[in-house]
Amino acid sequence: MPDFPKYLKRLQSGDRSMNPFLEFMGMVLEQLDDGYARFRMPVRDEFLQGAGVVQGGLIVAMASETIAHAVMTLLKSGEGIATIELKNNFLATAKKGNLIAEGKVFKKGGTVIIGDAMVSSESGKALSRTTSSILLLKG
Repeated sequence: MPDFPKYLKRLQSGDRSMNPFLEFMGMVLEQLDDGYARFRMPVRDEFLQGAGVVQGGLIVAMASETIAHAVMTLLKSGEGIATIELKNNFLATAKKGNLIAEGKVFKKGGTVIIGDAMVSSESGKALSRTTSSILLLKG
């Protein structure tokens, strides 16, 4: 299993080398607490689809990463995670600026963890709501 406390500590110091996907997306960790994570991501031209708005899958990917990082704050030594389901509701579109994702752990059970994320524009407009079911791996 990955050493999540070490990974999170490095991430908090600004080192995204252990997660190239964050670097690829331009996601920057802003806050991390027990069961909570907040990321910021700039909208780049490459993120826009034909209608000129951010492609929805990128918003879902941001939400998924944010929930996973909120979950990582609660893992014990020897525990890992694997996403088993994602559900997303799109609420609005974005064309520019920064996206903000806030993820929270709703419940950590013995085998399944439920987390939620809201992705908003930097002005506070809600863009999507995502819920994730995550399998808790042990050993």
